[in-house]
Amino acid sequence: MFVPATPLPLNHSMGHNGVMPQLRVALAQVSPVVGDVRGNSGLVREWVARAAEHEADLVVFPEMVITGYPIEDLVYRESFVKASRAALADLATALDADGFGDVPVVVGYLDADGPVTPGPLKERGHGPRNAAAWLWRGEVISTYFKHHLPNYGVFDEYRHFVPGSELPVVRLGNIDIATIICEDVWPDHGPIVSAKLAGAGLVLCINGSPYEVHKDDVRLELCQKRAVQAGATLAYVNTVGGQDDLVFDGASLIVDSSGELLARATQFEEELLFADLELPAASHDTTGTMGALTITRTRITTSSIEHKSALAPRIAEPLEDDAEIWRALTVGLRDYVHKNGFSSVTFGLSGGIDSALVAVLAADALGPGNVHCVAMPSEYSSAHSLEDAQELARRTGIELRTIPITPMVHAFVESLKLSGLAEENVQARVRGTIVMGISNAEGHLVLAPGNKSEYAVGYSTLYGDMVGAFAPIKDVLKTMVWRLAAWRNAYAAAHGMTPPIPENSISKEPSAELRHGQIDTDSLPPYEMLDTILSRYIDGDAGRAALLEEGFDPDTVDRVLRLVDGAEYKRRQSAPGTKISVKAFGRDRRLPMTSRWREGS
Repeated sequence: MFVPATPLPLNHSMGHNGVMPQLRVALAQVSPVVGDVRGNSGLVREWVARAAEHEADLVVFPEMVITGYPIEDLVYRESFVKASRAALADLATALDADGFGDVPVVVGYLDADGPVTPGPLKERGHGPRNAAAWLWRGEVISTYFKHHLPNYGVFDEYRHFVPGSELPVVRLGNIDIATIICEDVWPDHGPIVSAKLAGAGLVLCINGSPYEVHKDDVRLELCQKRAVQAGATLAYVNTVGGQDDLVFDGASLIVDSSGELLARATQFEEELLFADLELPAASHDTTGTMGALTITRTRITTSSIEHKSALAPRIAEPLEDDAEIWRALTVGLRDYVHKNGFSSVTFGLSGGIDSALVAVLAADALGPGNVHCVAMPSEYSSAHSLEDAQELARRTGIELRTIPITPMVHAFVESLKLSGLAEENVQARVRGTIVMGISNAEGHLVLAPGNKSEYAVGYSTLYGDMVGAFAPIKDVLKTMVWRLAAWRNAYAAAHGMTPPIPENSISKEPSAELRHGQIDTDSLPPYEMLDTILSRYIDGDAGRAALLEEGFDPDTVDRVLRLVDGAEYKRRQSAPGTKISVKAFGRDRRLPMTSRWREGS
């Protein structure tokens, strides 16, 4: 909606250091649910009301907040596209009816121009759009379509969306504001250049940027660089919460045109991040192609707001590495359980380090009363394994029941005349059957406690210890499992609490305990060496030659690579788990199950 009248300047009280703040921006770092367009719209209304209580002049929400993100092939459902567009229009009307019509609200949603069926979208130039909309006085007044579509790692947007070619600039009062979406901020030559040429004083970047270790540091440096490049303040709002195997860490932030950090939100928490911004008055009115995009302009008037007092800027301190990873894993687990309609979990608690770590993660994420573990000793289980499991249950308050499996295993082994590896795997599969039975009978979601090292080399049993709906530490290497266990115990001790994981679970030699005297290194290299090779081969895509140049033993390299390549069929059948690394198994790393290619062949 274009308003020909001269925009009214905003009238604010004095801010910090005698500076006249021109715009109070609220970044709404929220956790939507994919597909819940009605619930997500309600979420927007709720957080706009909170922002209005603090006299926000502009409220900004993350990428595709109306639909949730990522929506994957829901993009091809005409009904879903229509629902998204209808929800957007209804939301604009509802915000006006709520009494917040004069507060501009920016939201992400799914739009489309033309058919949305799969096909050569780039050639067709029409189809689904990853979009952002400005809502004001009951209407959608401006729309932006994401220009840069990521097609790497977990992203598949080139397949799903058509890129936009326009950059709308909204003049709010006397301030020109450009809006971009997530990947648009990453390239050197993109919408940021167009925003600078258009004279934008503020750039809003709405995001659905998944968590990886150290990614928040990279984002801050990127936003500082882009703000300086644009000569504008940059407000970056990110999604928070878990969605399938992704977890979003929020860490929304605002930097000024010199790159100075003005505000930063807490990681992994829903939050409103406010900032009183001193921004330059609008000075450009030209339209047309500027840089990569065509500039369009919309002017809206706004009532002057007399702020009672300036808000103190908030700059949350980032979490240190292990605390950050722990928070990512607990949030990913919590939201997978809750967003899929469950409240409790069950799994086998062996007394080993992996299931111990999963038990404490689950207790932290869901509360100990919602964690129902099962000890399932066999004739090969050591006495300390059951004792360690019992001690962990005592320390954490989780439920632990004991179901001996020896009679059940003997029934299978004797009936099928099994021995060796087949007999060992029966033990794991009996345990898998037990936890699935408990899940069916009592309604708990089953967790698979395997780690990334085991999934990498196939050191796991299909339909046995791999049974589960979610694998919380699937992207955690074994060496990091030990590190996180030590960190969690140290955290408890530092806060006057009992360390939850028995020291014996951390210090003892890891073993599947499927035969007498078995330890993991009977089948695998030492984990310190194994994890180093796995990190280079999986996360770093290093080939055999590169690994040998780095000094690794050729026989060990050949053995590990053979195990990794041969276990792809197992990983395809495994439960999803929270991504924390640069390359997690699943949508990050897609390799054929049937392949005769071998490194060095």
